[in-house]
Amino acid sequence: MENSFTHFNEQARAHMVDVTNKQPTARKAIARTSVRMNEDVYRSITELRNKKGDVLAVAQVAGVMGAKQTSNLIPMCHPIPVGAVDIQFQWKQDNDIHILCIQSEVKTTGLTGVEMEALTAASTVALTIYDMCKAVDKRITIGELYLQEKSGGKSGDFKR
Repeated sequence: MENSFTHFNEQARAHMVDVTNKQPTARKAIARTSVRMNEDVYRSITELRNKKGDVLAVAQVAGVMGAKQTSNLIPMCHPIPVGAVDIQFQWKQDNDIHILCIQSEVKTTGLTGVEMEALTAASTVALTIYDMCKAVDKRITIGELYLQEKSGGKSGDFKR
């Protein structure tokens, strides 16, 4: 790895990295997070009793929208053509706490990676779940957000 920061110009001011000389390649990134909740919130989601609607359906759409809006939210992100977004859910339980595991997978064929899009998608899903369920219990907790894996590009593949 280089010791210099790529997001600074010769004047040590932030700039968007130049990707114009890169060749388009297939790229994929997977990000994960989780949402921890009590029994009441869990039942409101799984029994479709939430007053705001089908929580997982809305959150899934929010994740897709989040991925597509990443460059509008993160200053130095390049706008990229998002080719695919897939959001997966898995329920787990730890004593009285229900945990919804969220995985987002984003793909593109482009000049730069989709790690930020995958991370933004996962976080948008979690925030949407919180927003839709906070009336039931404000103690809902969003867990760690992290890149699980990525493929493509100059830096190669990564798997946590």
